[in-house]
Amino acid sequence: MKNIQLLLICLLSLYLTGCTEDFEDINDNPNAPQEVSPEFLLTNVIAAETNENTYNQGLRLNNYLSQFNADIEFERIDRYELGGNSGYWNLIFGLLTDLESMKDLPGYNEAYDGVAKIMRSYLFSQLTDMWGDVPYTEAVKFKELNFTPAYDTQESIYTDPDTGILATLEAAAAQLQNTSESISGDIMFGNDLTKWVRFANSLQVRYRLRISKRVTDFTKLQRLADDNMLMQSNADNAVVPYLSAAPNQFPLFSASTGIYQGLKMSKTVEEILKSWDDPRIAVFFNPTPESVLAGTPEYKGLPNGLSTQTISERGINLNDLSIMSDRFRAIADGVDAQIMLYAEVQFALAEAVERGFINGDAQVYYQQGIQAHFEYYGATLPADYFSREAIALNGTQDENLQKILTQKWLSLFMVGHEAWFNIRRTGIPALTPGPDNFNDDKYPSRYLYPESEQAANKASYEAAVSRMGGDNINIKSWWEK
Repeated sequence: MKNIQLLLICLLSLYLTGCTEDFEDINDNPNAPQEVSPEFLLTNVIAAETNENTYNQGLRLNNYLSQFNADIEFERIDRYELGGNSGYWNLIFGLLTDLESMKDLPGYNEAYDGVAKIMRSYLFSQLTDMWGDVPYTEAVKFKELNFTPAYDTQESIYTDPDTGILATLEAAAAQLQNTSESISGDIMFGNDLTKWVRFANSLQVRYRLRISKRVTDFTKLQRLADDNMLMQSNADNAVVPYLSAAPNQFPLFSASTGIYQGLKMSKTVEEILKSWDDPRIAVFFNPTPESVLAGTPEYKGLPNGLSTQTISERGINLNDLSIMSDRFRAIADGVDAQIMLYAEVQFALAEAVERGFINGDAQVYYQQGIQAHFEYYGATLPADYFSREAIALNGTQDENLQKILTQKWLSLFMVGHEAWFNIRRTGIPALTPGPDNFNDDKYPSRYLYPESEQAANKASYEAAVSRMGGDNINIKSWWEK
């Protein structure tokens, strides 16, 4: 029997040896997918994240938390029923997996690596700012077969000198400034590595302000402000334009009428914009249908956090409330998918100067931020705008910060959860929970961990919850305290 097996092995060996010359040609399957290159994964990561950040996380979640929009109870997040937002958690880890997979593909180089580090840092910032302690240093380690990664503390995620987000962004910017390699597939900056460097540095400004309650050394923030390698204008915005043709249209263009009608103008944004006599009210909202029919167009907002019963008891006429402007509904490519605007960077620098973190001219940064936001949305800046009492930086530090941060809040309309993060950090603008909220009149600070984590990564989940003090929407993150 052994002799027969040996003979078969020898014959098989001879057969394979004789066929190897044409083996690859003969066995090439023309229908099999070709090997993926890094550019395709990069395109997917940018497209998926910018769209999710803008539409689902920005318009349909954050805009209620930050009181840009109010709802008539169909979107219960307006009453602080936050839940786990598990879809975004899963998407982020899927995109992080794509970035990790890029490393093994032909054509991956130093430039792709720098860009991947920036996107990785941004995605992890989303995770920790929305949930608190999250898997970081052990995350996406499938090669090591680690499917139950430990949760890192938010402090270490941001500040670890070797692995932290800030250190990674700093290293990525330096790497891209010194490489001779190039990338493809970049639908955000057109493969321009200088813009990626400006984006990385601008994210550092965002995050250094984010953790400013917990640090005392702002030397690197000063250096970022002085080095002329931040976003310089709206041309550097981290955005991806939606297109007029499917499937890359702004999702609200084809969404159900109920979703669109539910996006009422909030009373908060109405009062603020009217107090400024600000023409950007027409950028974001339409006059109420009833006022248009009467020939006297007027903008009216709905208080946040009302149940349908309270709306009925108050006699609120739903036809006499403003909804999102036509650019968000009637025009498929009326807006961009956004991660970061130049205006935000200018407001961040204005705040840093006003607080004494860095040297500079807060007035200049502040005015450049406002002007940039007007220009981005194609609105005309009134000639007397900066001299208006409600706008001018002519008061105490607290009064000036109130103006700077409220303008910044408006500039973050639909930019993911950035407005919510800033409100949590600064309390500006001061938002009052709606009367029918589900959270005992408290303003929420985080989402719940997804149930999948409690089931599949229980030990790590329980260690994080114990360290943070619980898993509820009122647990404050490290940088809030």
